Amino acid sequence: MVSTKRSSAQRLRDSLEDDIINGRRKPGERLDPEELGRAFNVSRTPVREAFQHLVASGLVTVSPKKGTFVASVGLDRLIEMFEVMAELEGMCARLAARRITETELDALQVAHRRCEAAALAGDTDEYYYENERFHECIYAASHNTFLALEARQLKQRLKPYRRLQLQVRQRMRGSLAEHQTIVDAITRGDAAQAEQALCEHVLIQGERFSDFAASVHRLQAQVDSTG
Repeated sequence: MVSTKRSSAQRLRDSLEDDIINGRRKPGERLDPEELGRAFNVSRTPVREAFQHLVASGLVTVSPKKGTFVASVGLDRLIEMFEVMAELEGMCARLAARRITETELDALQVAHRRCEAAALAGDTDEYYYENERFHECIYAASHNTFLALEARQLKQRLKPYRRLQLQVRQRMRGSLAEHQTIVDAITRGDAAQAEQALCEHVLIQGERFSDFAASVHRLQAQVDSTG
């Protein structure tokens, strides 16, 4: 399987996301653009683009004339955002089940197979990016541009935490099985089942909530112990 090509800004962003959510960069820490440019051997433009994405994700904040700093996001706020994300994506799936074209359905099935290949390879990063394509196919198939835009914007803010979820043992396999249920419902034109399946796929509840909360608390404890 050929890996998804990623820009310098995307690779830098992914690295910074990992450092932040894994506690290697602490809340309040200033990010030096020149130092990052040297460390990653990139110009100022990719660094600036990476910062823009991190601001959109809520992982960093920009203080005029002071610089860019690592932000702190509480678990309660994250759960609220995932609740809204689940509802938005559920709506997309419901509309997609009613409106998807044959060409769009083919693209969704291809995206699902690419997720399957990444899962079989055990590549969580590759799975994440193929998973983005999968969800994007559903947004497009909803044929509601306003809804799709809102879903994309919130998904961008939750990106690092959705990646963190995939690091939980067996989560990638579970995610793939959930994808199959979603694809089957959309293929049948079962709008209610498609909406429910995608909502549950995104929503953090039950054992998934416990696993996610444990991961976030563990990372926070690591930050506090080194503070």
